[in-house]
Amino acid sequence: MCCIRAVELRLGRLFADGEVPGFIHLSVGQEAVATALGVVLRKDDTVASTHRGHGHALAKGVDLNDFFLELMAKEEGICKGRGGSMHVADLSIGMLGANAIVGASVPIALGSALAHQVRKTDAIAVAFFGDGAMAEGVLHESMNMASLWKLPLLFVCENNGWAEFSPTQKQFVAPLDKLASAFSIPHVKVGGNDVMDVIDAASAAVERIRSGAGPQVIECITHRWRGHYEGDPQKYRSSDELAGLGEHDPLTRHEASLLKQGVVASAVEAIRHEIDELVEQAVANARNGRSPDWSAAISDVYTNMEAN
Repeated sequence: MCCIRAVELRLGRLFADGEVPGFIHLSVGQEAVATALGVVLRKDDTVASTHRGHGHALAKGVDLNDFFLELMAKEEGICKGRGGSMHVADLSIGMLGANAIVGASVPIALGSALAHQVRKTDAIAVAFFGDGAMAEGVLHESMNMASLWKLPLLFVCENNGWAEFSPTQKQFVAPLDKLASAFSIPHVKVGGNDVMDVIDAASAAVERIRSGAGPQVIECITHRWRGHYEGDPQKYRSSDELAGLGEHDPLTRHEASLLKQGVVASAVEAIRHEIDELVEQAVANARNGRSPDWSAAISDVYTNMEAN
């Protein structure tokens, strides 16, 4: 969680300084969900993410240096600097990619779950999605197919109450448990700001999926601290809601738990300091990376094959 928080806050500053091209969407406040799934999943499990997917990528194991090279559009990046913030992918560790289309992570993970089933492995696929995706037909279709075929697919909803700029209850009539029930998929709701609670819920769901029980849904109630995109002034949110976000901080909550269990404060601070140094090293490394030239930027975009 500390790493995801440090990376995203650093990205916010780099974006403001013009060192990260395109849009970025931060998941500050939602770190417990990505971290918990990172703890539970294996390397051969696969993950498809959303436009708010930095934490998912890092928790799945994307290398910190490669991550910053990619987001700062360098040729040495994981996707040769062409994917950027919203398209981070690393197939070598099962990170199928993030993308900017609401709900589009779900059918990608569905296809991966089908591949796991056909190959008769006990690996699973995970579809991260936000509550804004509940109104997307592709989620409903994917739930139907996953349930019919008992696919090894875990649906993980990060429910922060906001679908871009609108309260989610104003754009979808049913809660997620009702939607999952309509497709006969077990649903668990968990406090998404407590990393240990999410680990427990995810562990149980993953165990059920590996045993052949078919798809499961975990709904993690969490809070989005930043705007929909970085730079969004959030005028659509009340001042009371914004002022109270700190009360839900998953890092503060877990740190208090560690101290209560006897972990000394200096040990926590040492971890935070080590992470900050690693992040700064990764940023410095990315600044020294090569910017793609024109030929590299358009490679894999067009083909020289003649149309039949």
